[in-house]
Formats: sequence, structure tokens, C-alpha cells
Amino acid sequence: MTITQLHYVLAVAEHKNFTRAAQKVFVTQPTLSMQIQKLEEELDVLIFDRSKKPIELTETGKKIVTQARNIVNESDRIQDIVDQQKGFIGGAFRLGIIPTVMPTLLPMFINNFIKKYPKVKLQIEELHTEAIIEKLKEGHLDAAIAATPLNIEGIKENALYYEPFVGYIPPSHRLHNEYKIDVNDLDIDDILLLQDGHCFKDGIINLCKTVKSSEDEHFRLQSGSFETLIKLANEGLGMTLLPYLHTLDIAEKDKNNLKMFKDPVPAREVSLIYNRSELKMQIIDAMRKVIASVVKGAITFQNVEIISPAQQKNKKELQY
Repeated sequence: MTITQLHYVLAVAEHKNFTRAAQKVFVTQPTLSMQIQKLEEELDVLIFDRSKKPIELTETGKKIVTQARNIVNESDRIQDIVDQQKGFIGGAFRLGIIPTVMPTLLPMFINNFIKKYPKVKLQIEELHTEAIIEKLKEGHLDAAIAATPLNIEGIKENALYYEPFVGYIPPSHRLHNEYKIDVNDLDIDDILLLQDGHCFKDGIINLCKTVKSSEDEHFRLQSGSFETLIKLANEGLGMTLLPYLHTLDIAEKDKNNLKMFKDPVPAREVSLIYNRSELKMQIIDAMRKVIASVVKGAITFQNVEIISPAQQKNKKELQY
């Protein structure tokens, strides 16, 4: 049994096709098939049911793949140990970022990070939280930036910052003349939300104490972008909530519609999350430090209440 054979097994398990798996690991399909067959003969079991289309893992194969992933991760750790001893911060690093964080946070830190760590080859994907968790567990991402706490087994969380919610309330809305708004004043039925799959939407629903339902409701929209929600709010179709960093670049004409919350300010926790195997921790730590250094000047709130996509609320003091 070799590490290479286990890499081949993982590739086939992911792609459910020998040809695509061979392309992924840069070998010919006959070479990959032969190596997997040799492994099956050595173990005296079938890992894959080749009669199914697409190819499926056998019950024994599922257990083998789980262990193979652990073994491959541990073998990668050897290079990690060497890199850390040498003080080397470089190599490929696959990072996932949720859509409600990507457009504001990435421009803030990416140039600083690249200049400081030019040997790191970043591969960045915009993904919803569910896809991030799956890719982290399968080893297709090294780390991700997401709203937490998630409390997912096998996933570690390292908080980066706490980002307050801000109300965007147009003149036509009942709360527009309030200096600061209260969580108890929110009505889920007149809040424009992001579409399903966004953890920011889940945080807003958790923020509202009750979800009301009206038979007389004539309009409900879930959009994929904050810009659309702002435009619809300006048309008098409701209010919306924005992450604080998004409000920093809002059009000057719209800034009068921004309303802060009374203390404790509801906020989301944004963290670097990664597999419990803790591979490439030297890069993860470097990224955490760079992000913390650029965000601390942008968010200065002292008292926030974390509204979690995992439906947990914790008061935390945010001090920079």
C-alpha cells in the first residue's frame, strides 16, 4: 500500500469516474486503474462498485476512503513540519470565502498579504457555508472565512472579528426617524433578505425574535446581493440589514438611511475555519494576523452580541 495509491482512491471517490480522476492526479487512466486494482487485490476487497454508473463506493470502500483521507492528511503534515522548522511560508493555499464577506474583506487584505508572503500561491473560491464545510472535510480547501460559531465536528474556528449589523431604513419606513433602532422593533415581514444559502440571512432570522406570517402579504423577495436589496428598499418595499463593512462603501446619498442598533449591538462573528488536522497552520496564522491588522481600524465597536448562523447567541466584548 502506498500514499500514491490512496491519492488515486480519493480522486476516484470524488469524481466517481476513472478517466476524470486520472486527469485530476495527472496520470493515464490505465495507470490509475491498475494501481487501484493492485490495492484491492492486496486488501482482498472491492473498494469501488464498477457496475454502477457513476461508480460508487462499496460499504467497505466508504470506510477505506475515510481512513485514506486521514492517512494522506498526516503524510502532508510531514512537509508542514519541515516548512515550519525552516520558517517557510509558501506553496499553494486554497481559501474559501462566503459571498457576504468576499466583496468587502478581500480587497482590504489581499494586497498586504501577497506583498508580505509572495511565496504563497492563493487559490480563492466564493462559496456558501454548506459547500465550504463539505470541501474542508474532503480536503479540497485548506481554510475558509465564514460566519461562526458553526459547531461542526472536525472543523476548528479562529475568530477574526465581530461585524455589527446595520439597518438600512429608507424615509418611507416606520423606523426611519429613530436615532438608533432596537432589535425588538424588527419585523421579519418587512425585512428584505438575501436568498436561501446565505448564512447572513440565517443570522437575521435568528435576530428577529418571532417570524410573522401575513395572509395579506403582497411582496416577498430574497435577493443574491446587498445592492439589489438597497435599491428595493429605496423604492419603499421594506428595510434591510447590512454587515457593517459593506456600509463603508455605500453611496453618499444613501448614508442617511443607515441606522445603528442600541447596545449591545447585534453582530456576526467572522472566523478563519479549517480542518482539525491543522495542515498549513503557518499560512493560516499569517493570514489571521494580516486580516486582524487591517480590520481593527475599520471596526471599533466595544459591545456586541453575536448572532450565530448556528442559532447560538453569546455576548462578547470586542476591543482592539
